Amino acid sequence: MRARTLRFLALALFTAGLFLSITARNTFAAEADQAVSQADRKFVQAASLQNGSLLARMLDDDFTWTDADGKTLTSAEVLHSVPKPILGDESGIDITERTYGQVGAVTASRGKVHVLRMWVQRPAGWRLLVYHEVKQLDEPSKFAGTGVNDCQNPCKGVPFQPANADEAAIIASWQALETGVTAHDAAAWAPHIADEFVQISSNSDHPITKAGRMETLDKQKLSGVGSAPSPLVSAKMFDFGDAVIMTCLHQPYSGKPVHVSRLWIKRDDKWIMAISYQTTIQAGTPK
Repeated sequence: MRARTLRFLALALFTAGLFLSITARNTFAAEADQAVSQADRKFVQAASLQNGSLLARMLDDDFTWTDADGKTLTSAEVLHSVPKPILGDESGIDITERTYGQVGAVTASRGKVHVLRMWVQRPAGWRLLVYHEVKQLDEPSKFAGTGVNDCQNPCKGVPFQPANADEAAIIASWQALETGVTAHDAAAWAPHIADEFVQISSNSDHPITKAGRMETLDKQKLSGVGSAPSPLVSAKMFDFGDAVIMTCLHQPYSGKPVHVSRLWIKRDDKWIMAISYQTTIQAGTPK
């Protein structure tokens, strides 16, 4: 009887501890959501007023601003001459906010114009690391794929040296999904992509979801059109626990270079891609 009572008490203590742990995590997540939302509203207001003194308190040291023409500015350049945000004060438009631990992702859109803002938690509070604009095509592109069937970079190798095991795992996941893209294999691509995945590209006329991308891969498999991804030129990763922000420069097989902002998240012990925003650099040199 005593042993049974001790087991019951142990189970009760474990259950209570688990409940408190889950409650604490939920409370932390709710507080993070609110903090990101408040910081983002303040940023939008200050940016729409082009008020550099207010923005200076919100930008991360590694902050970059990529406009709809693909021009990327540093924090110092933005504060010296604040660009005019493409969506203004964002009143009355669609805004989505998601928090992944120490990273908050905010997306805003009006018609063909989209903006991604990625916030990161620093010791001093939430700071904006990435501001990325995309202006999509008015009509569908006439190109069904890249026309290339062989993928060396990024599928087999990339000009990037991971700094730790997580970054190495992200590169491996990325290479696997791009290998799936090249082979038109939706089943190989899907495990490396979050269910809430969204891709916004200036070379497309609409947002691309996980289901939509899988449908496109199936169609490309039937048509046989080459779809190898654009090679990577350079990349940076910013690690925040179970979320990593990746900013990249790609050079398509034909056309101008592209600036890409990606968000990777660790879910069920696997690194998967949640967001990809892609803007062609209009001032770049075509290949």
